[in-house]
Amino acid sequence: MLEKIVECVPNFSEGRDKAVIERITAEIKTVSGVQLLSVEPGADVNRAVVTFIGSPEGVKEAAFKAIKKAAELIDMSKHKGAHPRMGATDVCPFVPVSGVTMQECVEISRAVGQRVGEELGIPVYLYEESAAAPERRSLANIRTGEYEALPEKLQDPQWQPDYGPAKFNPRAGATVIGAREFLIAYNITLNTKDKQLAMDIAFELREKGRSVRTGNVHPVYMRGDLVKYREGHFPCGNCDFAGKTFRETREHCKAEHDYDPYDLLDSHGSDAENPMGWSVKQPGKFRHVRAIGWYVEEYKRAQISINLTNYKISSMHEVLEETRKMAAQRGLVVTGSEIVGLVPFEAIYQAGKYYLQQQGKPAGVPAADVLESAIFSMGLNDVAPFKPEEKILGLPKFPEKALVNLKTREFVDEVSRDTPAPGGGSIAALAGSLGAALACMVGSLTIGKKGYEKVQQELLALAERAQEVKDQLIKAVDEDTNAFNAYMEATRLPANTAEEKKIREEAIQQGLKQAVNVPLNTARLSFEALKLAAEAVEKGNANSVTDAAVGAQIAYTGVVGGNFNVLTNLPQIKDTRFKEEMKSACANLEEEAREILDETLNWVKEKIAGLSKK
Repeated sequence: MLEKIVECVPNFSEGRDKAVIERITAEIKTVSGVQLLSVEPGADVNRAVVTFIGSPEGVKEAAFKAIKKAAELIDMSKHKGAHPRMGATDVCPFVPVSGVTMQECVEISRAVGQRVGEELGIPVYLYEESAAAPERRSLANIRTGEYEALPEKLQDPQWQPDYGPAKFNPRAGATVIGAREFLIAYNITLNTKDKQLAMDIAFELREKGRSVRTGNVHPVYMRGDLVKYREGHFPCGNCDFAGKTFRETREHCKAEHDYDPYDLLDSHGSDAENPMGWSVKQPGKFRHVRAIGWYVEEYKRAQISINLTNYKISSMHEVLEETRKMAAQRGLVVTGSEIVGLVPFEAIYQAGKYYLQQQGKPAGVPAADVLESAIFSMGLNDVAPFKPEEKILGLPKFPEKALVNLKTREFVDEVSRDTPAPGGGSIAALAGSLGAALACMVGSLTIGKKGYEKVQQELLALAERAQEVKDQLIKAVDEDTNAFNAYMEATRLPANTAEEKKIREEAIQQGLKQAVNVPLNTARLSFEALKLAAEAVEKGNANSVTDAAVGAQIAYTGVVGGNFNVLTNLPQIKDTRFKEEMKSACANLEEEAREILDETLNWVKEKIAGLSKK
């Protein structure tokens, strides 16, 4: 399970006064669980772009505090700058990074927007994925007229704010808040200094495409002659069709090619209302992709500079592989690529899985191996060292003092010491994780082996899921100890007055429930590990059947061990209904687990006995 991380990129209308910017960002730093990544002020635009990440709740609070402080310190009635703006906090997007859905970010944006409107009296407009109407998705549309147009705009029934008063706030202006996808800045490097060649590929990749040409278009398309609209002749650009009117061609393109030439012309700055004489446009290969070609003096090579505005629709590896094909058509070679800034874990993890699958290898391997596949396959070390710990947002990691960071001998020694934690709960989680690991190992060893072709896809899925279960159980090793520590802290609370006794008892009960929920989760995950190991016994390589059997046995230990740690804490819990639910859950888990284990071990013993007779 990925850590829940949200990115927030507020733009404040102050880029010259360093002290003001520092006071705003200081508010962000006060919130626990939030990390300030960058502050980029611009004097000419009089604007500062701030980036921070953290837990959903932490980011929500930090954003509000920063917006509040900006409203106190920035006077929009005196603001001058080259960049379009309409408020002290001009725009504040929330971006899902890992373990968080877009809908969750939409909810965060609405919660922050409501607070800003109600508590600070600032008109708030929602944009992008949070927009209440299609015309409000675009930031540019909302910001039309900028700060100076707000008094009139707020009186327009069509432009009533989503939150806050429909009343001009001279000092703070208005704020645009929303949720959008993560933008990945991704550059692909070519073995040439020719910027035009890079540009030629960029135009074919980017969503808005390029002008259609004819004649000498191979190998470099840009060298051909422009095709233009003329009276009675409106070419499609994608096929041989040519309409007698622009409307006819628009209908053809929408029906046959799923795009509107009007929108393409408009995106290029052409007169879409009167296209006569303008060059015909052809859409690019990828949606949500912007790209240009340039020459980088530092590298002595040309690059295709790409912005992926929605990597879930157009991924890095898809764009890279298409670029490799286009480069080869032009006699070029892609030497590597680079990620500028940060990249979400999910984006690079999916790339690694893709390349492993292309090599016929299972993707059910440790995350570090998947990332290594992506880094090597994409050539991310080509122009500069790629450091995962610095470049990847949401990279799975554990606190420095986590138990799972200890070496085997150190961990065993820690368990043996005269302290109650780590104890049976942590060991149960470790047992379950090892069961999942063995199931994964057997599945991976079987993939690609002769005689197992029919179960190939099933084992690929098994290996991937086993890795996920293994990782969750590894986290549970420390979660169990942390839950116990939280309970112990509650028992140490003062109990001198009636109020203190009440607070202490509530904290103890909450701590006990947490101390129950964590091992129950361990038992459930270990049960899944047991089922995966049983499947590996049934479908996996016969030479590894005993490995899978050991996995099943030790995963069962995780189930029973997790249950023990649930049951031992129940007597002190006063919530009768909760206690009965937990007892029932434990009994059902153990009964089913025992049946699966017995069946699996009997099958393995019979198989071993059969082999010994040969």
